[in-house]
Amino acid sequence: MRYWWVNQNQTYRHEVQGGYLWSPKRNANGARNPYYESMREVARGDLVFSFMDTRILAVGIAQSYCWESPKPQEFGNAGQNWENIGWKVKVNFTELVNKVRPIVHFSDGSRDSMFSCG
Repeated sequence: MRYWWVNQNQTYRHEVQGGYLWSPKRNANGARNPYYESMREVARGDLVFSFMDTRILAVGIAQSYCWESPKPQEFGNAGQNWENIGWKVKVNFTELVNKVRPIVHFSDGSRDSMFSCG
């Protein structure tokens, strides 16, 4: 089992309620993005921490590997610069009653150690 940290500031509501993660394949300039590429490493049973607006709002368990998928229509104007084809993973999310603000758990205020994935 791996652990994934997912920043969902623009798409949280759609992805958590819809039971999936989606990301473009590349940056707006066409360059590869290691965060987007990591979607290809997600496997069934992996744990996903859903982060938005300084807090972990939900946790999920991946239900599939990723597959190529069009950008969800429900995103609307979110991610206007994203490619229309990206990676999608099914995830069974549970929203947390007590939201976690990770930064308050670091005595020196460092954020470096909290963003490792895999």
